[in-house]
This record gives sequence, structure tokens and C-alpha cells, in this order.
Amino acid sequence: MKVGYVKISSAVPDAGRQLSLLQEQKVGRVFIDMKTGNSTDDDVFGEMMDTVREGDIIVVESFSRLAENVKDFLSIAAMLEEKGLGLISLKENIDTTAPECGAVLFAFSALAGLEREVFLAHQHAGIEKARKAGKYKGRKPVQFDESKLLEVCGRWRAGEITAVAAMKELNLKPNTFYRRVKERGL
Repeated sequence: MKVGYVKISSAVPDAGRQLSLLQEQKVGRVFIDMKTGNSTDDDVFGEMMDTVREGDIIVVESFSRLAENVKDFLSIAAMLEEKGLGLISLKENIDTTAPECGAVLFAFSALAGLEREVFLAHQHAGIEKARKAGKYKGRKPVQFDESKLLEVCGRWRAGEITAVAAMKELNLKPNTFYRRVKERGL
């Protein structure tokens, strides 16, 4: 069975065009998502996923109606594949049930990796530029009472309290706690 998924965007708050495209595809049931944001967090998407069965095909007007970015799309595509569902995107003219679609999904996966690498490179360049200008110095060290650290670590090493209790008492996260203990040879 073909199942339609319509997502209303804030830019185009009308479902008419999407619904008419889905009617042409002869979908059996349509789920209309009125919320904005990531589809997988919405009740409508979850309801649709609970309703569909292996072999069903989800039809969307475009990938942008299903996911916010390539990473989200790949996650959703993997979820659909795991459940044995097909996906048809009318705008992109892609049908995941077609044999040649594997190459398309592989290309999307590569693009998601590239997108992440480019983002990290730009972020790193921006941090370096700010560092050179003296505007970025990294995170400020977590403040704590040195004498209290010595006292609490003494009790921890003596077996009076657990490491978790020591962290809680000092209000430190695990990485910070163990780093401070190691730095001081406690």
C-alpha cells in the first residue's frame, strides 16, 4: 500500500499542492504533519511509522518534507529500510524500491560526510582566526576549591565515599574530576 506523508511548512502553510500530487499517486492513506521541525520527533510521523507495514511505500512531495538535512534524511532512510518500507520522492523522482536507488543513497551518504567535513573546516578556520585576533582562548577552566578537592579525594581514596559521590560533592563532571585528580597525583 502507498502511504502519503504531507508536511506543512511555515513558508507554505497550504497542503493542497502536496495532497493533489499524492492523489495522482493513488495513495491509500495520508498523514498530514502540521508541525515544523524534525519529522522524526513529531507525533504524526511516529503514528505513520506505527501504522505502516513491511512492503508499504511512503510517498512524499520532496525530501525536504521528510527531513531537515542530508544527515536526517539518511537516518530516516535507514529506519525505513530496516522496517522494509519503500520511499518515493516525487520532486527528486527517486524510488528507493528501484535497484539503481542504492547508488543514489550512497551518493547522499557521501554528501552528508562532505557536508560535515566542510562545516568542521569552516568552524576550525573561524576559531583559528579568532584565536589570532585574541578573541578566543578556549573554554574557561572549571572553578573548584583546591582544599576541598584534597579533602574529598582523601576520603574517596580511603574508601569512605564513591567516586560518584566525590564528583557530586565537588560539583564536577567525571572528565574534569579525573583530570584534576591525575594532574595533582591524588
